[in-house]
Amino acid sequence: MPGKAAKITITERQQDILQTFSRAVTVSSRLRQRASIVVLAFDGLLNGDIARKVGLTHRQVGRWRRRWADAWDRLVTIECCESRVALRRAIEAVLTDEPRPGAPAKFTPEQVTLILAVACEPPEKSGRPITHWTARELTDEVIRRRIATSISPSQVSRYLREAALQPHKSRYWLNTTEKDPARFEGQVKAVCDTYLAAPERARTHQTHTVSVDEMTGLQALERIAPSKAMIAGRCQRIEFEYARHGTLCLIGNFVVTTGELLRPTIGPTRTDADFAGHIEQTVATDPEGSWVFVVDNLNIHCSESLVKLVAGSCEVPTALGKKGRRGVLKSVASRQAFLSQPSHRIRFVYLPKHSSWLNQIEVVFGVIMRKVIRRGSFTSVADLRTKLLNFIAYFNRVFAKPFRWTYTGRPLMKAAA
Repeated sequence: MPGKAAKITITERQQDILQTFSRAVTVSSRLRQRASIVVLAFDGLLNGDIARKVGLTHRQVGRWRRRWADAWDRLVTIECCESRVALRRAIEAVLTDEPRPGAPAKFTPEQVTLILAVACEPPEKSGRPITHWTARELTDEVIRRRIATSISPSQVSRYLREAALQPHKSRYWLNTTEKDPARFEGQVKAVCDTYLAAPERARTHQTHTVSVDEMTGLQALERIAPSKAMIAGRCQRIEFEYARHGTLCLIGNFVVTTGELLRPTIGPTRTDADFAGHIEQTVATDPEGSWVFVVDNLNIHCSESLVKLVAGSCEVPTALGKKGRRGVLKSVASRQAFLSQPSHRIRFVYLPKHSSWLNQIEVVFGVIMRKVIRRGSFTSVADLRTKLLNFIAYFNRVFAKPFRWTYTGRPLMKAAA
């Protein structure tokens, strides 16, 4: 004779969670099915009736009823002592299959470790003239080294996935050329402190903190045939060949406190006069305010024209000297020191050498490249200019917001020879 069905008891909160599971489309079908078994059993249905409703046998229904009954005291303790989230996780665990032993492993942990070690080596070390491993080539190398006598590429790929190793992927990284780590850290701190202090300076001292840089060589490329629109199963197709109509340079301002792009300069060249004129038109938006510009070490960012502009705007009484000979204008270092003086109403904060990734506007330049340039088709430089200005206005309406700056990194050190 069949045994007696396990008695089901559930609390109001447990019932609410079980009903949520039984209706949810984002959980597994097995979890929905088992949650329904417990709810229906609590409503008084017999195992045979429940089995017909959920599509299982009455023995399977009885098994999940017993599982619930055995776990109920523990669930009540969790409900009384812990959060609803913890209770939900505990109920999900009760209604989940227990781990199964599976087939015995074909490869020892030592073999798997050696396979992953090979994956982390550059292929050149194995005498292969390639830049990165594929699963097939890695498998061939594992067999050649006799780490395993036989193994499939799919098995090697599985080990790579489990170890979160992706030899087919890479990301670019720009390392500083500054040799002195202490100097680099000091420069990074100056830049990061400028970003962090920007909101308070804007509120109390009417100081605008602006990230500035140039996006050069923007080509007005016109595709020689129209693009084909995306359809089901096929992405948009863009004509490969194009006609060139010239290039432009975008000098952009990213306001650190608001995330807006302020008064861009778009022209054919990037000279010291172009940059000085760009700073002059930017300052003109608030002639009485204070300005802090974050820039890299490009020579036009510490030019004679820029020094004279700042000296005139800040009414600096000292003589500037002569470029290459004496005074403030003597060298790049002396001009940078003058332009960086905190006492000036207009001053510049310089990034460490070869570290433009510290400049916030570089993130925005990436957005412009992806959303305007890469897939764009431009009939002329005037068309390119118009579309850039339209996007900048769109960016300020839709995307503009300040970055949450968290960088506290350290320079990468060269490997010992």
